[in-house]
Amino acid sequence: MAENEPFELAIVGAGPRGICVLERLSANAAELLGRRPFVVHLIDPFPPGPGRVWRYDQSPLLRMNSMPEDVTMFTDDTVKIEGPIRPGPSLSEWVEQVRTGALDVQVAADLHDELNSLTTMSFPTRRLQSAYLDWVYQRVLAELPDEITVVNHAKHAVRVTDDGPRQQVWLDGVAEPLRVDTVLMTVGHLDADPDDRDSEMVAFAERHGLAYYPAGYTADVDYSAVEPGETVLVRGFGLAFVDLMLLLTEGRGGRFEELPGGGLRYHASGNEPVLHVGSRRGVPYHAKTGYRLQGKPLQLPRFFDTYAVEKLTKLAGQWDFRADVWPYMAKEIAWGYYSELFTGHPDRVRLDFAVFADAFADAAWDTPEMDALILRAVPAEEDRVDLRKLDRPLDGERFDTAEEFGKHVREYVEGDLARRADVRFSADLGAFMALLSVVGQFPGLLATGRVDARSQLSDVDGWWFGFFSYFASGPPPRRLEELLALHEAGVVSFLGAEMRVDADEERELFVGGSVSQPSTVDSATLIEARLPNASVRRASDTLLRSMRDAGSLGEESVLDVLSGEKLPSGRIHTRVTDSRLLDSEGQAHPRRFALGPHTSARSPGAFTRPRTNALPFRQNDIVAREILRLVSVPAA
Repeated sequence: MAENEPFELAIVGAGPRGICVLERLSANAAELLGRRPFVVHLIDPFPPGPGRVWRYDQSPLLRMNSMPEDVTMFTDDTVKIEGPIRPGPSLSEWVEQVRTGALDVQVAADLHDELNSLTTMSFPTRRLQSAYLDWVYQRVLAELPDEITVVNHAKHAVRVTDDGPRQQVWLDGVAEPLRVDTVLMTVGHLDADPDDRDSEMVAFAERHGLAYYPAGYTADVDYSAVEPGETVLVRGFGLAFVDLMLLLTEGRGGRFEELPGGGLRYHASGNEPVLHVGSRRGVPYHAKTGYRLQGKPLQLPRFFDTYAVEKLTKLAGQWDFRADVWPYMAKEIAWGYYSELFTGHPDRVRLDFAVFADAFADAAWDTPEMDALILRAVPAEEDRVDLRKLDRPLDGERFDTAEEFGKHVREYVEGDLARRADVRFSADLGAFMALLSVVGQFPGLLATGRVDARSQLSDVDGWWFGFFSYFASGPPPRRLEELLALHEAGVVSFLGAEMRVDADEERELFVGGSVSQPSTVDSATLIEARLPNASVRRASDTLLRSMRDAGSLGEESVLDVLSGEKLPSGRIHTRVTDSRLLDSEGQAHPRRFALGPHTSARSPGAFTRPRTNALPFRQNDIVAREILRLVSVPAA
């Protein structure tokens, strides 16, 4: 190809991740691009910047579960990357600059009140975040070097094929494909067809004229057929449930009243169903904290770092995640917790922090030595971190009636709200920061290939990421206050832990129950309030299905060294080091890349926090530089 002909890249998915990669291409161009024209095709039916999840066109009731000060789209000097750092405002800083006129930004009229009242520790609406992401996109466009041009395609990509040395990207409803040199897929949560269990429920519902809503993104599901006053079973107690709860109550005309002594009262509109909710844990995700760290800056990572991973590699054979890896992670989380407790609240401990830190470093996690140290140093039980109890707060708890159980869950939620609002318990935030540090070590850990296959799928992909979301990615406190008000009003009922739903053929109903209390609930409607698990095999997206069927996109599988069996993880198979897409035979395509939480480079699907050396920024920079290096490499 002649030097003056443009090099063309297709980014499939123009949401926050795609725009961050575009920014990294711009930042690295001076070093790696040269003078050759470079065309970026952004392919997404939703607006570039916000994308599908953060688009403005959604209910104003839906909020972020992050504070504005904890959300950024820009690198800072903590980010360890080869490319240049390009700072920019966090969401909080952007709001302040718009408010003061330092930035000339016009936001929608219905955002003005929120913009003027927002604090650094509020929880913004998704619509306000949409405005921020749109501005970020416009800024990235404005800062592009002359050589880079962006072309938007408000279409779904449906197929990618090889065309000699180039790539063809086929768009929905367009006869001719785009012909490009490289393709990057920025993939969010994978929409999926129902799995075997859910398919049985679908068939049962169809046989008996019932309503079944499989797992999906709540804001995109039509629940208008759910009748007022109807008894509804809901399986799932995380963020998807919180959205569902609001859409079916306040979204149907109800309202919350602030009470003089604190708390809320719900005034029903009469259009609400009655939601009976349960899950594996039987309790909602923990509320986000409402305070900042009080002690000295945390020294993270300390016990789960590259040295710890190297130490693990000296073990013979494969690693069991819970037995071999988790003790290092748990110690890191506890270190973050106790560091904040000792330096932020020294009146509540009995040892000097330096003495405690030395003894803590010497003791292995979950041993009598460690337990004795913590008992000696931290006198109050409420000041000790119990990760087992945090993970399964209802284990061993049984109640004689649904009423008794409901009272217990109310007290649990009230206690969680009180703790997350009381700066005396800022050690919980120390544990949260340590959790983020732990996540940053996962690529190096998994790249070793030493985690046992079954343990990786059940313990890492299953338990660990579920625990992370439950403890660290919960709703704003206001949402749990609303939950309590809805329970008090009889609109929400708590079903319990280890929730089960039986398809009763004789009675032609769904029957829900739990291990927490003996009552069961009959219902003609069952809602799965959760996102579907990652599954290339069941992907409902046309592009992923077509590439999978052609063998050009593989599903990651993990080798069980004992049986020789390859166990599918459901994730898009990518090379962790550079995010190149692997085909069904495990071969890396030199000019196809994929980024996202459901690729082999596991990461939580959340926005990056400032000053945390966030993993997505590092991945974005690596991929952008790999793509730019291809400009001078002849296509093979």
